[in-house]
Amino acid sequence: MFAVLKTGGKQYRVQAGDVLRVERIAAQAGEKVQFNEILMLGGDAPVIGAPVVDGAAVQAEVIDQIKADKVIHYVKRRRKHSSQRTKGHRQKLTLVRVTDILASGADKTGVMAAIGTGSVSGFAIEAAAPAKAPKAAKKPAKAAKAEADAPAVEGSKPANLLTEARDGKADDLKKISGVGPKLEGLLNQNGVFHFDQIAAWNTAEIAYMDDQLSFKGRIERDGWIDQAKQFAAEKE
Repeated sequence: MFAVLKTGGKQYRVQAGDVLRVERIAAQAGEKVQFNEILMLGGDAPVIGAPVVDGAAVQAEVIDQIKADKVIHYVKRRRKHSSQRTKGHRQKLTLVRVTDILASGADKTGVMAAIGTGSVSGFAIEAAAPAKAPKAAKKPAKAAKAEADAPAVEGSKPANLLTEARDGKADDLKKISGVGPKLEGLLNQNGVFHFDQIAAWNTAEIAYMDDQLSFKGRIERDGWIDQAKQFAAEKE
């Protein structure tokens, strides 16, 4: 018994045990797939589809995802343009081995349909579907407090950043050595408005702000922390 199936815009005459190279389908090596577009069944009692044979299918096992031989495409334009181009292409294919030919009952097998990767219903839908994140277990109060008190990880974001200055009034950060109007504006954009904020930065938070503002070690080099502590004390 043989069958004529259609996939990837091409038709194939197959028998059980045949190995085919078809246009890439959405399946991994070792999986079983089912081709449902059967145009003809041959044998002792041939059946011709109109356009397909109802209930018929061809089942196959995916061997591997491969590429065809390279095809060279050469283009040369007419004279006066002086343009030529060579392109290479390797078509993506799937290597499958036919295991069964079903004359009926294909809709009840439960085998995954062989869908081309160029189809919207192939890998695209699976990739676009958001993954369901497992619910995080609620931490005990003691564990949550211990985590909050743990030392900051290198490069962590400062915890005391603000969206706006306290009481609507910001400190004059230009008092710090090397800070001008432009740099003060950048600090404000990053939630820094007061001397006591800078004075409270730890090593990890200094590294974070260095990275955010591309300071390259300027905060420690210019002694910002000590200056900020001094100005914060003078305010009090």
